[in-house]
Amino acid sequence: MFRTGQLSAGIYSRGPLQTRMSEIARAEEPLDLRFTEAELEQRREHITAFITDQYEAARAAAAVIGLSGGIDSTLTAHLAVEALGTGSVYGLVMPGEVSRRENMSDAERVASELLDIEYDVVEIRPLVEAFLTADPQLSTADFDDEDVQVAVGNLRARARAVLGYLEANRRQGLVLGTGNRSEAAVGYFTKYGDGAVDCHPIGNLYKQQVRQLARHVGVPEDLAAKTPTAGLWESQTDEGELGMGYDTLDSILALHIDGPLSAGATAREIGVDEAVVAEVHALYEASAHKRVAPPSPA
Repeated sequence: MFRTGQLSAGIYSRGPLQTRMSEIARAEEPLDLRFTEAELEQRREHITAFITDQYEAARAAAAVIGLSGGIDSTLTAHLAVEALGTGSVYGLVMPGEVSRRENMSDAERVASELLDIEYDVVEIRPLVEAFLTADPQLSTADFDDEDVQVAVGNLRARARAVLGYLEANRRQGLVLGTGNRSEAAVGYFTKYGDGAVDCHPIGNLYKQQVRQLARHVGVPEDLAAKTPTAGLWESQTDEGELGMGYDTLDSILALHIDGPLSAGATAREIGVDEAVVAEVHALYEASAHKRVAPPSPA
C-alpha cells in the first residue's frame, strides 16, 4: 500500500530525521547499483514469477494494490499486470487531505491509461476525521505539534491499509505491497499501515534499482523521475524526511548494512560524514521490530 514516513525510534513510527540532520546528506561518490540489461530481464522474470506463485498459493481471485502515483506502486502494478493480466489486478487510489493533486492524477493515469485495470477512488479523509473525533486527546490536539503530525500521518496510512483489506476480503484478493529494500531496511514505513500487506514484490530492490527497472518495463520518464513523497503532511518529501538522498542511503545499505565494510570505510568509499553512516545503522537496528512478526514468549 502507500509508503509512510515516520522514522523515530518509537514502537510504531519515526519522526523526521531533519530534527537531527540539518540538511539532506548526499554522497560525493555514490555506489552504482544498476543492473545490466540481462540482469534487468532476470529480475523482471523473477519478480513476476514471485507474484504468480504468491497469488496461486493464496488461491486468490484478485490482486489488490494501493496506487499513490509514485514510482514504487507504479512499478509494482506494472509487474502485477504482467504476471496476472489486467483482469486480475484491482487498484485503489486513496487521496487524503494533504495528498498532492498531481500524485492522485498520476495514480489514476497509471490505472486507466497505462494499465487499463479496474480501480476506484476512495477518499480517506472521512475515516481519519472519524478516528480523530472519537479520540478525546486528538480531538483537541495541536496539529502543528510534530508528534501529533506524525501520529495523524500514520493514521492515514493505516486507514488505507484497512480499505485495502476490505476490498481484498470482498474480492478474495491478495494485497500487494509496494515497499522497496531501502525503505524496509531503515523502517521507512508505517507499522500496520503500508507494511500491512501479503507480500512485497519489489522488496528485494534498492530505490536506485526500482527506478531502473521501472524505466525498463516502460514506465514513463515523468513518473520514474518524480520526487518521492508519502503525502502524509504538507511539503513532505521522502529525502527531506530521511535526511539524505536515496543514492546515499542505497550506498550505505549495500556497503555497510548488507555488505562487509565498516562505518568508517563506507564513509570514505562514498564520501560522506561517518555520522551519516552511523545514523543509517541506528535506524536499521531501531526498526528491526517492523521487519518481523510480533514476538511471543518462548
